[in-house]
This record gives sequence, structure tokens and C-alpha cells, in this order.
Amino acid sequence: MTEREGTSHSDTERVGEAAAQAENRDIDQRVAPPAEPPEQSSEEGSIGREAQLFQGSGLGRRRRRGGRGRGEPTVVPDAEFRSYYGRPVLKAPVWEWKIAAYLFAGGLAAGSSVVAAGADLTGRPALRRAGWLGSFAALLASLYFLVSDLGRPERFHHMLRVLKPTSPMSVGTWILSVFGPGVGAAAVRELVPRRWRRTWPARLLDRLARPLGLSAAVTAPGVASYTAVLLSHTAVPGWNEVRDELPFVFAGSAAASGGGFGMLCAPVEEAAPARVFAAVGAAGELLAAKRMEQRMGLIGEVYRHGKVHRLRRASEVLTLAGLAGTVLVAGRSRSGAAASGLALLAGSALQRFGVFEAGMESTKDPRYVVVPQRERLAAREARAAVAPPDPG
Repeated sequence: MTEREGTSHSDTERVGEAAAQAENRDIDQRVAPPAEPPEQSSEEGSIGREAQLFQGSGLGRRRRRGGRGRGEPTVVPDAEFRSYYGRPVLKAPVWEWKIAAYLFAGGLAAGSSVVAAGADLTGRPALRRAGWLGSFAALLASLYFLVSDLGRPERFHHMLRVLKPTSPMSVGTWILSVFGPGVGAAAVRELVPRRWRRTWPARLLDRLARPLGLSAAVTAPGVASYTAVLLSHTAVPGWNEVRDELPFVFAGSAAASGGGFGMLCAPVEEAAPARVFAAVGAAGELLAAKRMEQRMGLIGEVYRHGKVHRLRRASEVLTLAGLAGTVLVAGRSRSGAAASGLALLAGSALQRFGVFEAGMESTKDPRYVVVPQRERLAAREARAAVAPPDPG
């Protein structure tokens, strides 16, 4: 064998060995397990978790694309109901306790005006006087609480620039504008001293006060319930989810407080209309509140726990006690009538504060926002699926 032939043979062997080694490496790469991902830093992990907002860990759910075809596993996990950096989904209202006091005072003004109008029509001067003065004082208190919380009194005036039937705030402002002057005129008439009643201003006021007062009593149901409509038309789930029952709760509460105030301030022999009105209102409030509790979904957790539960439980106990006292002893005992009236007033106030606190508390947990939204979306999709196709 020549030297050239030996060199060529050696080169051929080296080329073959290199090809075999390359093939082995390729086989190893194909059968080797995948490399573990690099460990994430705590900051990267936090960012990843925040990116999975409202997404959980289940990958077994299936979805359809376009409503047809085979379901495919989705990469979107179940909801965890968290928010970015622990912040609520909804920003809580900036209202303070003064708004809850405004709700109670407005209801008391409405209920007392109805009692006063009934006393005026049935010839009960002591009950009429107590009703009109109580209604006017409660109206002034409600306006004070409202304006004090808003911080700018001119906002009430600005609402009178337009009447918007689709806005509860606009409608409520106009209802108060009709209600207030009538109650004010009737209350001022009760304060005119006897020696001045023969003067022409007093006689003119006497002629105008009664029809104005009766017209105010006609608008009283709107005053009693428009605040419930106003609350329930917000995005706050604690109010929005009970929008069908809340106006009835507030109306019954207003009647109970108005009747209770009449029982507290008028003599027993004149307070029969107040007792009837208080009993009907208290019973209606209790029934509406029970119905509201039965129809609550997830938001019922807010109403059944913590401070909200304590407030509403105390309201229920006091209203029941006031109702029992009104039926059993208020017609025979002055002290029994006063105690029953105070119980109804306290129960009405606690009802408003409980509802107010429920709304504020419900904004803190994103579940109360997301779950009802998904349920409504699923219900709409189910109705659309069973709806007959449009022939057009």
C-alpha cells in the first residue's frame, strides 16, 4: 500500500466517525426529556400572577367556538376573583353615614305627611299638628344631611334645570320640590299664634295650607321610595341585586316610622290612624325584607354577616316589637304607644343604615361584581340558544 492510499483511508475513517457522533447527538436530543424552565424571580412570578387576573387553575373546562364543532380544552382557567394589586373592581361610593341618615329622614318626612293629611281629613288637630311639624323637621334634616355630604348646596339647584324621566336623581329632585313647599306651608300654619290668625296673611295661609299639604301627601310615596330606586340603579352590587324589593322595603319603613312618630307625639284618643298606618307599614316592611332575603343570590353573604347582619337583625327585632306593641297595647296605654312608636322609629333607622352598609361592603369583594355578571351573561346566552331563528 502506498503512502497516499494510507492517508486517504485514514481520512475516510475520521469522516465516518464524525458522522456517527453527529447522528448519536441528534438521537439523544430527540429522546431526552425537555429541559426544566429557569426559575422565575419573585418579581416575575408576581407579574405572571397579576396577568392571570380572574383566572384560576382548572384546564378541564371545554368551550365551543361559534356554537359549533367539537369542544376544545381552553387555556383560560377558572376564576380566582382577584383584582390588580388587591384593589376592588368597583370604587366604593364616597358617601358617609350622612347619606344613611338622609334616607331615614326622607322616609320619616314622607310617612309623617301621610299621617298628618289623614288627621286633617278626619278632624284630629293634635295628630295633624304633630304630623306636619314632624314631617317638616324631618324634611329639613334630610336636606341638611344631603347637602352636607355633597358639600355644594348649589348642586340641588342645578338638578332643577332639566327633568329627565330616566334619571332617578332628577325625578327625585322634582318630587322633593313639589313635596317640600306643601309640607312647609302646612307646618307654618300650625305655628301661627292664635292672636294672629285673624290677620289677612294668616287667613290666606290657612286657605292655601290645606290643599298644599294634601298635595304633598299625594307625592309622599314617591319621596319614600325614590331613594331606593336611586341606590339600586347604581353599579354597587349590594343595592343593584335587590332592586326589585328595595323600594317596597323603604316604603314600608317610611310608613312604620311616620305612624310611630304620630303614636309618640299625639294622644291615644286621636292616634288611631297613626296606629293603623304604622302596623300596615311595619308588616309590609318585614314581608318585603324577608322576600328580599329569599331572592338574594351570592350578595346575600353581605347581608347575613358582620355589621350589616347585626344592624338588620336589630331592625327586624325592633320592628316586630313595635308592631306587637302597636296592635296590643298602643290603643290603651300612652306609655305603650310611646314605646311602640320609638321601637318603630329605631327599627326604620337601622333598616336604612343596614342597607347603606351592605352596599358599601359589597364593593370590597370582586366576586359580588363578577359572578352576577357571568350569571346574567349565561342566562342571556341560554335564552338566545332556545329562541326560534329569525325567518328574515
